[in-house]
Amino acid sequence: MPWLLCRDCATLIDAATAACPTCGSQRTLGHPELASLSIAHVDCDAFYASVEKRDAPHLAPLPLIVGHPGGRGVVTTACYIARRFGIRSAMPMFQALERCPEAVVIPPNMAKYKAVSSEIREIFRAATPIIEPVSLDEAYLDLADEHRLRGTCAAEALAEIARRVEREVGITVSIGLAANKFMAKLASELRKPAGFSVIGEAEAIAFLAPLSVRKIHGVGSATAKRMEEAGFNTIGDLQALPAQALVARYGKFGSRLAQFVRGEDSRTVTPDRPTKSISAETTFRRDTSRFDELLETGRGLATRVAAQLARKGLAAGTVVLKLKTADFKVVTRNRRLAHPTQKAAVLSESAEALLAREVDGRFFRLLGIGAADLRPAVEADPVDLFGFAEQGGTAPIMRDQG
Repeated sequence: MPWLLCRDCATLIDAATAACPTCGSQRTLGHPELASLSIAHVDCDAFYASVEKRDAPHLAPLPLIVGHPGGRGVVTTACYIARRFGIRSAMPMFQALERCPEAVVIPPNMAKYKAVSSEIREIFRAATPIIEPVSLDEAYLDLADEHRLRGTCAAEALAEIARRVEREVGITVSIGLAANKFMAKLASELRKPAGFSVIGEAEAIAFLAPLSVRKIHGVGSATAKRMEEAGFNTIGDLQALPAQALVARYGKFGSRLAQFVRGEDSRTVTPDRPTKSISAETTFRRDTSRFDELLETGRGLATRVAAQLARKGLAAGTVVLKLKTADFKVVTRNRRLAHPTQKAAVLSESAEALLAREVDGRFFRLLGIGAADLRPAVEADPVDLFGFAEQGGTAPIMRDQG
């Protein structure tokens, strides 16, 4: 049975029609699986920039960049007008302004964005309690019958969410509806801004086949490069391999990869996801190659990370060093600890060892220290045989990872 959804009045229609019989709108969405799919990805459109334009309507027709305007800043978000000039997130600000000198630059206001994000989450909660935030501006929702609080199906509830966000918050969202998280995320990216796209189970394999392997969840640039060097450029290339071959090539990730390339995803929408990493970073006023300056800055960052670990009741199993070179290349190095720690001295000592290998005359513009492989605080810094906690930075270290 063909289904149509009116995006203006959030009515589901079970007949083919040119206009909504309820409100007369021709802004309808049709799909044969529209009434049966229940997993959604909702993404705010150019979130920070949209909030700033909402609060300053005179900026609406202008190219707007949110980011620190200094010469060493980077673009946090660019509105869709600015994106036409090739401006994108994480681009150095000086490059963005070279492409669009007339762009308006506004520094980010995180307190305001967090408040707006909370408003949007409340609208989500009116539709379902099963919400998995990904960031301030995006989330997964499970709108299956047993969870959904409004609407006769997920599509109706999502159309109402979009209407409420636009009416009550003053910005737009793009929605992807599918059978699982991976496909819902892809769907939400199809028709931005203010889009609503559906990818059904029946079409998933054909939809994925021509896409780049870089679209697969969990495939980063390094893995994608290895795949491409092996002749796997599209997801269709990987679909041709049996699951056993993917496991043989890519190990543990191969079994999940076998799911993804066929449009399957066993991950559930999980509210309040546990923290996976904690980090702190800083951009230097001037690029530096001095080990002593990098080291002193790293110690301060390690102290900040240790404080965050303590507040969250967590401990670091791996220390992460992040560097950004003067030409904006990012270098990341990891060191796994023999046991978890909350100590700033241990974090600092581990980062120092990693840093010593990278300081080779290159100039760096950014330094970051992070904690990964997080464990409960009760596992941190175990006592020795005599009942004393290990001191300072003496925690044994297992291995480095490039």
